[in-house]
Order: sequence, then structure tokens, then C-alpha cells
Amino acid sequence: MKNESSKLSSSQPLDSLIAGRWIAHKSKVAVTNPVDGSTLAQVSSATPDDCLSAVDAAQNAFISWKATAPRVRAEILRKSFEIMIAEQESLARLITLENGKVLSDARAEVAYAAEFFRWFSEEAVRIDGDYRRAPGGANWLMVSRQPVGVALLATPWNFPAAMATRKIGPALAAGCTVVLKPASETPLTALAIAEIMQRAGVPDGVINVVVPSPSGPAVSAMLKSDKVRKLSFTGSTPIGSLLLAQAAEKVINCTMELGGNAPFIVFEDADLAAAIDGAMLAKMRNGGAACTAANRFFVHEKIYDAFAELLTARMSALVLGDGLDAKTTVGPLVSKSQQQQVAKLVDEAKSFGAKVMCGGNASTDGSFGYFPTVLTDVSFDAPILRTEIFGPVAPLVRFSDSDDILAHANNVEHGLVAYVFTRDLGRGMRVSEGLESGMVGLNRGLVSDPAAPFGGVKQSGLGREGAHDGLLAFLETKYVAGNW
Repeated sequence: MKNESSKLSSSQPLDSLIAGRWIAHKSKVAVTNPVDGSTLAQVSSATPDDCLSAVDAAQNAFISWKATAPRVRAEILRKSFEIMIAEQESLARLITLENGKVLSDARAEVAYAAEFFRWFSEEAVRIDGDYRRAPGGANWLMVSRQPVGVALLATPWNFPAAMATRKIGPALAAGCTVVLKPASETPLTALAIAEIMQRAGVPDGVINVVVPSPSGPAVSAMLKSDKVRKLSFTGSTPIGSLLLAQAAEKVINCTMELGGNAPFIVFEDADLAAAIDGAMLAKMRNGGAACTAANRFFVHEKIYDAFAELLTARMSALVLGDGLDAKTTVGPLVSKSQQQQVAKLVDEAKSFGAKVMCGGNASTDGSFGYFPTVLTDVSFDAPILRTEIFGPVAPLVRFSDSDDILAHANNVEHGLVAYVFTRDLGRGMRVSEGLESGMVGLNRGLVSDPAAPFGGVKQSGLGREGAHDGLLAFLETKYVAGNW
């Protein structure tokens, strides 16, 4: 399965970036190639003290960076966007090497990730304020926005480029300095983006990157440093809850993009072809390893069999393999443990009566792959519906009562995104309003857009990323009352 081109560029950074310098550490973190389990690279592992040095560097740089003209900050972000687009192919290949996703998905991620730099380069010069007379006429009210301060950004392994730029872009646009802690499974892309930003002219200390392993003690030390004023985290709900508790000790401003368990509702009047296309996009983008992935397919009984047949045909036609191979349409999962977790969920679903229409097993060639899987005859109370799958598995549930399906869709602790397919726009809007989720794809299998506010409700997180909301997340509001 392994592609012989699975080698890193000689210019790939492997060390911590602190105060503008690449610093090697004795301890290393092995980055694994999901195709065959081999070690792709050894990245410097930062100690808690190293991470505190990165926080100090960000604090020292904050004084001048917050005073830097918005247009100057914007131009650096714009230049970073241009370099990422110019080097899209090499960045995509790097993502595939460390993450496992197919090259087409990786190319799309680079384009999406770069767009956050372009979007927030435009937002940097649109930080608003307000000035008006008090209603009683006694004084004037002036409202301005100021950068929060040093921001700790923690990103996951599934979108190593996009999750980094979605946080770095608004932070730098607002005038904050950052310490980025990427996932230890996929740190290479984050390090490459930091090096790109250096070339784009970002001053020393404005962006710092550390890869501590284990990460817990280092993150805890940074949160307790009295210098970190913002925490932006994307990851699982349990880890997010733990970090919120730690951040509460210092009353740190938090944005949390946590787990998802997206329902995909197909009503009897849906355009079946469009619903299948939407299902493939919502389920198989990034091989199913996305918090926005469709996790629970609720299909009306009148079109259930047809939907199941068509989806099975599409899923079984996918080719599992090395993401660098042009014939591959779905790559391996990021790790052995992730592969085992997906296999466990499918086996459990089978024990609860689910029928495997295709897939249903892990690859046996030494990779971390799992074959695209469709499960039918899944009951409303099946355990697999209450867990974020994070893999290429589509469980299908048959429903008959259109009025009752909203309750089933909302009957989980998460509320990040939901998908609705119907030709009746009125019903689609009513269902969208009733869904307990921060985002809804109405007759669409993709909702992500840098210009749109991304985030969820319930245990899917706090706050929003992207759009103007993403910029405001790194700004504090100041009000001055005066008699000038």
C-alpha cells in the first residue's frame, strides 16, 4: 500500500518556534505514516518550561503587535494566503503524509485553510467601534475594541491546516499574539504554516509553535501562567470540558469547538440524487473524520430502500488505499487506535441488529484503513447513534413519522451541525429552526465557509469561528464615558 514518494521535504521544520527561532529539544515526538505505521519524522517535544518560554515570547511581542497598524497586519495575512496557494501541492502532500486523507481532500483543505488568512486580512481593517451621545444628554459614550492578549490555540489532527489558520487568522488580525499547540499526531503541517508566515513577514514572537508530549502538563502550565488571556480549542468534548475547568481558575476567555453528532434527515419528498450526493459529501469528506460529518442518517420509509441501495453502491465503489495514489478515493484513519475505535463501534452495532450492506471491516495490509461502511436496520436506540464515529461509517435509521423525527434528531448531547433534505422549503426552514444545532445544511452536504460563523450549541462548544464573529472572539470591548 505504501507509496515510495512518502518522504518529507528537506526544508520541513521539525523544531519548536519560539520568539522567531527554531529550537531543537532532546525529547522527540514520532509522527506516524498512517499508510504503513512507519515513522515519518521525529519532531522536537517541548517541555512545560519550553512552552512557558513561548508564552513569554508571545507576551513580549504583544506590546508592539497590538500597536501595529491594521493594514500592516492585514498585508502579512494576505501574503501568507498567497504563499499557501502558491505552495498548495506541497502542503497537500504533507497533510496526506501525516494525516492519511486522500490528496484531493488535502488540496481542498489547503485552499480552505488559506482562505481564512485572506478573509481575516480583510477583517483586520474592519474592527468597529461606536461613538454616540448618552440618551439623557449628560455625556458621550465611546466604545472601542482591543485585542484580548496572548492566545493559546490548540488544534486537532483531522484538519491540521484549516484548524490552525481558522484560529491564527483572526487572532493576528485582532492584534493578539499566539502560541499554537497542534495535535502530536499531525504537527508537521502547523510547523510548515508557521514557516510560511515567517516568510510573509510576521514579527518574531507573534506566532509561536510548540508540540509538547504529553500535552496535558504543558497546557496546564500555560493556562496558569497569568499571561494567557485567550484559549481557543478544537477537539473532543471531554477534553474541552477539562480545559474549561482549568481556564476558569484564571477566568480565561474561551472559544470551544467540540464534538459533533450530526443528523442527516431525508424526507420522503427529497430529491434522491441530491440527497445521495449530499450524503457522500457530508459523510465522506475527510474520510468521515470531521466534527461536521453526518453521523446519524434518518431516512423516511417511503424512500429508505432506494436511498440505502444508492448509498451502498456509492460507498462500495470507493477505493481504500494510500492517499498519494491517484486511484485512491478514501485514505486510512490517522492511527491504529482510531481504526480500532471505528471497528468497535461497527461490531457493537452489528450485535444490536444492524445489517452490513458494504464494508464492515478494517484493512489487513498494515495500514490504519477501514472500509467504507453502510449499516441498515439501525434502531433509534442503537449505541452507535450516540457516539461520534469519526470514520467512514453510515448508520441508516428508518422513520415514518415526520413530525416526530425532530425529537430524535435533537436527542443527543451535541449540537454542532445538521443536514435536511426536502423539496418543501417551508418544511425545511421549520425543521432547520427546530434543530438544536449551531449550523444547518439545507439541501446541502457542506456548511463550512470562512465567511460564515462556525460553531455549535449544547456540548458542541462555546462561541463561533469564522465570519466577523471569529474576529470578535479575539477582541475585548472597552467603553469610555466622557464629557468632551
